[in-house]
Amino acid sequence: MRKIRWGVLSTAKIGLDLVIPAIQRSQRGVVAAIASRSRARAAAAADALGIEKAYGSYAELLADPDIDAIYNPLPNNLHVDLTLEAAAAGKPVLCEKPIAMNAADAERLNAIDGRVPVMEAFMVRFHPQWLWVRDQLRSGALGELRAIQCFFSYNNPDPENIRNKPETGGGALLDIGCYPTVTSRFLFEAEPQRVVALIERDPDFGTDRLASAILDFGGGRRCDFTVATRVTPYQRLHAVGTKARAEIEIPFNAPAGKETKVFIDDGKAPGDGNRRTRIIPAVDQYSEQCDAFARVVLGEAELPYGIADAIQMMRILDALFRSGDSGRWETPGG
Repeated sequence: MRKIRWGVLSTAKIGLDLVIPAIQRSQRGVVAAIASRSRARAAAAADALGIEKAYGSYAELLADPDIDAIYNPLPNNLHVDLTLEAAAAGKPVLCEKPIAMNAADAERLNAIDGRVPVMEAFMVRFHPQWLWVRDQLRSGALGELRAIQCFFSYNNPDPENIRNKPETGGGALLDIGCYPTVTSRFLFEAEPQRVVALIERDPDFGTDRLASAILDFGGGRRCDFTVATRVTPYQRLHAVGTKARAEIEIPFNAPAGKETKVFIDDGKAPGDGNRRTRIIPAVDQYSEQCDAFARVVLGEAELPYGIADAIQMMRILDALFRSGDSGRWETPGG
């Protein structure tokens, strides 16, 4: 099969630890170059990961005619700028989430809409466990989806970590609150009509460290979630229909190379007495995502999620932040 040659902007941890190895294991891609503002860092990463080329600037990589697509895992405040530069060089871009700092920042991408494929990197949308749950909903096996409930947290006290810096887009909502937001949109196959949030900010970092929200999808359908950056690490999601519920054991950080589990329960026995388990075969969700984008770059598939989808995500997150300040329901713009 034809493969695309990826160029990676920066030596960000998510790229080095998760996405670059996933691309190297994928069916349709290979990482051919990596760039950093320090050529030494780029060269060290290239040596460690078996990457052919290392560049000491992002511009050098974007000018490489042998690179077919760009993976952009830079800090959130640089996502749009470098995605625009990559598009100007004719390179399709898979950009890490969130695609921007806010909706106004994301809307700058409208200038390149249709010129090259640009997709926000929500790998969960390509994991078979999510696709299977959505199929169960579409088939009617769970009845009508009425409620989604989610908790997602980690404990990061490092003041130097970009997740704890407001200027680079740190905080719970942007970093992990985007996951229950995107997956509720994925399962409901709809957009929230209004949202409300309660946000606590870290007194030292200034970032939101604990955020709870309700997304109202209309028609008696809602998602409620809590995300946190300074509590015990945990994640779980329940999708509750009129006939049964689906519980995803590891919804977001599904481990590569290991089976995952989805529990289905019709509630006819106390506790989990009537629960059955669906085993999802092992995959690497980052590889699945990169293969899906490669097929788009190769002209074999349509872009499943583009700039408009990413802007809508930022409008919802903006509305949650506004609600945290106002204490009222807010409506996503657009």
